[in-house]
Amino acid sequence: MRKIIGSLFQSLDGVIQAPGGPEEDQTGFTHGGWVFPYFDDTLDEPMGRLLGGSYELLLGRRTYEIFAAYWPHNGDQPIGETFNAVRKHVVTSSDRPLTWNNSQRLAGDPTDAVACLKASDGPDLLIQGSSMLYQALLPAGLVDQLALITFPVMLGRGKRWYSGDPATARSWTLVEQAHSPKGVHFASFVRDGEVRTGSFATKPPSDAELALRQRQAEGRW
Repeated sequence: MRKIIGSLFQSLDGVIQAPGGPEEDQTGFTHGGWVFPYFDDTLDEPMGRLLGGSYELLLGRRTYEIFAAYWPHNGDQPIGETFNAVRKHVVTSSDRPLTWNNSQRLAGDPTDAVACLKASDGPDLLIQGSSMLYQALLPAGLVDQLALITFPVMLGRGKRWYSGDPATARSWTLVEQAHSPKGVHFASFVRDGEVRTGSFATKPPSDAELALRQRQAEGRW
């Protein structure tokens, strides 16, 4: 079975919108290109391992259209050559033609379509951007690894990569990390079972704590 790897450039407040340039997203987002001031060659090695292996791309429609308008004309860049060559699987309900080389549509329910693709033979599947995919795939347990590249900036508003669902509660284990002098943090995590909990308490709860817990349970803060 293939692994699904999510890769995300995110701000400190979880925004992933338009990291590459001011003109990348014309929907009213005013901080496009927020990655550029912080990116340096410190991250070449971990990013090279992430993007330099064998994989196919798994994309939502909007990210696909941004990529399809840019990468076919920038194949002289190393990652452009790779992205242009690999197969692109696009989760979309639109019937708009997929004109980028080696692209194919995943129609129907996104969770079912991606689950079938994941179970098929082939290389691992790498998600780029595509925030809407995480809303479907994380609750279904289909994402095996997350590479989060966090930049020291807060954007206040914009598309965030995940809005939360009780079904996604689970532990993740750090398998790789790197830091840049400018404050960028690369961290890669793999799924690691149920959420583990514990307590720092060293003695039985006081009467005040017990009373507080009772009020909490009854919704009486």
